[in-house]
Amino acid sequence: MTPHRLPVGAVLGLGVTQIIGYGTLYYSFSILAPDMARGYGLPVEWMFGALSVALLVGGLVSPSIGGWIDRFGAGRIMAVGSLVAALALIGCAASPNRPSFLVALVVIEVAANFVQYGAAFALLVQIAPNVALRSITYLTLIAGFASTIFWPVTSALHASLSWQQIYLVFAGMNALVCLPVHAWLARTARPVRGNASTTEVRKVEGSLPPEKRRSGFVLMIVGFSLQALVSSAVLVHMVPLLSGLGLGAAAALVGTLFGPAQVASRLINMLLGRDLQPLVLAAISALLMAAAIAVLAATAPSMVGAMGFAVLFGFGSGLFSIVSGTLPLSLFGSEGYGRLQGKITSARLIVSAMAPFAFAIAIKPLGEVLSLSIAAICGSLALLAFLAIGRRAG
Repeated sequence: MTPHRLPVGAVLGLGVTQIIGYGTLYYSFSILAPDMARGYGLPVEWMFGALSVALLVGGLVSPSIGGWIDRFGAGRIMAVGSLVAALALIGCAASPNRPSFLVALVVIEVAANFVQYGAAFALLVQIAPNVALRSITYLTLIAGFASTIFWPVTSALHASLSWQQIYLVFAGMNALVCLPVHAWLARTARPVRGNASTTEVRKVEGSLPPEKRRSGFVLMIVGFSLQALVSSAVLVHMVPLLSGLGLGAAAALVGTLFGPAQVASRLINMLLGRDLQPLVLAAISALLMAAAIAVLAATAPSMVGAMGFAVLFGFGSGLFSIVSGTLPLSLFGSEGYGRLQGKITSARLIVSAMAPFAFAIAIKPLGEVLSLSIAAICGSLALLAFLAIGRRAG
């Protein structure tokens, strides 16, 4: 692979596997959870509690996965992850009781860290680091259709199949589509061996001076974690939140606008934002998410306000997916990128697992408007964290 040439095949292949990975291992769960809960005689809330536990465990093991990506190569790790994901889906479908189901669900979410964005970004960096910023942008544009595809696909399958049968179908997708693609890419992303000049061409230096990298990394983790907190809390509680604000009928409209807005923001960035630095995009992302929540809190129960919230939040969320891959590369370089992504993924998953529960507790005594105001403040603090990084980089 020529270091300065965009790895089109890798981007397209990963686009397919990311759609399948996110669709089968994450987005399908909310549709199948009620059927799962009935089968095990549990309230549906317990199913989402089990998912939170699984995400939390996945977050705790992410740093180790990041180290393995640097050591063995992201392609090999993703190939193993596809196999484990397929076996875990089969195990989940065959679980005879609640404990075995929870164990299988935890394995599914751990396997997700082997095959989703963090590992995919690292693979693109290992294949061609000098064009990885563009590659990551293109990949997020393709993978942004995961929910758009798999929510209706899962619903259609569920009309005639049980959740266990659907999980078996999903296991086949991971084993028969994702595994071969990742195995092929594992050969493409082998560590470069050769003279020093060749290795140097493939290496990307970070913009932060060495003496400022520790504080810069802490600020980046804080910014990303705050954005993950806001995103997870608001999206999980979207429908009851809108209902509590007197916008029950707008819930469906928000759902139809949010996904396309995510994809649109990535497309606009790809076409017009090539000269924008990832740190600038990170600040814009945090600003849009905070502004979206502020608009919703200030205008409810206005339908126009709800629409503005959906579009702004979708724009911010779409950019967030991009900068979570490009900002670490821009600030810290390609050396040890897998470990960086492992730590970032860990922080995001831990916060994402806890945020919906924390937000649910806050809404009852504080109310929707005050809870949203706190979320907007968190988004603003994320913006300040990125601006602080800019002062260090400048």
